[in-house]
Amino acid sequence: MTNNTFEVKLMTMEYYAQVYKIWSNTQGIGINNSDSEESIESYLERNPNLSFVCCQDDLIVGTILCGHDGRCGFIHHACVLPEYRGQGIGRILVEKALEGLKKQGIDKCHLLVFADNEAGNALWSKLGWKKRSDLNIYSKQI
Repeated sequence: MTNNTFEVKLMTMEYYAQVYKIWSNTQGIGINNSDSEESIESYLERNPNLSFVCCQDDLIVGTILCGHDGRCGFIHHACVLPEYRGQGIGRILVEKALEGLKKQGIDKCHLLVFADNEAGNALWSKLGWKKRSDLNIYSKQI
């Protein structure tokens, strides 16, 4: 898919180093052990055709990591480089991921945003996502 000079491609491990650098340098994206090269490779294998990068020439300017558990989709690490925001790249990446989920029979998707990530929370609200107040999130390192 091409949008002006941007091209959306399936995320592959070929892009891992560049994508990881973007995630690491994007405010509001939390990086942990589950973002290792081995973990992401396994994630992409278990969730084919759902994660994407947006490129301008050889530069990745946006990413989205998406998967599902068989009944519900999850979006992780959706981000666009600051100098490329406001051009619809994030919206295109989200639409591609949601289309992929729908093709796999998944009709609901969740995502997590840090409470203090003002830009992220504003974006998801603008895109029509509903903030839930009826759930608590619990995590445990294992």
